[in-house]
Amino acid sequence: YLLEQNIDLLIVSPNESKPLTPIVEQVFNAGIPVIVIDREIESDAYTCYIGADNYQIGREAGEYAAMILNGKGKVAEIWGLMGSSPAIERHRGFVESIGKYPGLQIVFQGHGKWNFDDARMVMRDALDSIPEFDLVYAHNDVMALGAREVLNENGYHGNIRFLGIDALPGSEGGIQKVIDNKLNATLLYPTGGEGAIQMAIRIFEGQDVPKNYILQTVLIDSSNAKLIKLQTDHVQSLQEKIQAQTDVLEEQIIEFNYQ
Repeated sequence: YLLEQNIDLLIVSPNESKPLTPIVEQVFNAGIPVIVIDREIESDAYTCYIGADNYQIGREAGEYAAMILNGKGKVAEIWGLMGSSPAIERHRGFVESIGKYPGLQIVFQGHGKWNFDDARMVMRDALDSIPEFDLVYAHNDVMALGAREVLNENGYHGNIRFLGIDALPGSEGGIQKVIDNKLNATLLYPTGGEGAIQMAIRIFEGQDVPKNYILQTVLIDSSNAKLIKLQTDHVQSLQEKIQAQTDVLEEQIIEFNYQ
């Protein structure tokens, strides 16, 4: 459909890697620049990929798990959507990282499909199949919180650690949940929307762009969560002021044109 609109550039975020690979290749091979954002395809037929290094995020999650458990313990892992590149890479990095610690093992894996309710079902399955574990490693904060809710309902209070990914701002985001002691830690997952627009402009202007533009992550726990929240709140406040000024300007332009 988009090809029929004679588009000049395509920005695409594949929900799953494999299904969209052929059509993205078709667009790219037709001479249309393609920016793949957030999630990868199973091909290098794109102009620029923008996203976090999910493998490195998984590795850092593994190092944190080893640190907080002193290199020994049992982990329940809640994947995202089966077939999505972030889930595959976050698992691979985590497994390779904890491979250095023989006493640290993944004793349960389930697919929470990136959402709260499915994560709750996965955690119920975990409780039915394994007697105990020490840490829940979820591929995003929402699933970690869903797992925590189920464990709280079943009398697990304070003796299990929770590690998520995303670190979104706001009252329901992962940063606040770390401050509220609902999560032990979360890893920042930058989305790169601004970067996609910048790369699109560079492409239109005929400038060179990198094949892969990797965004950096940071682990957020009780040691830095409040500081990072102050920073994100400040940015959000500035954004709200900019939007308010834009609204006023648009009203003035409308009034001027009417006059």
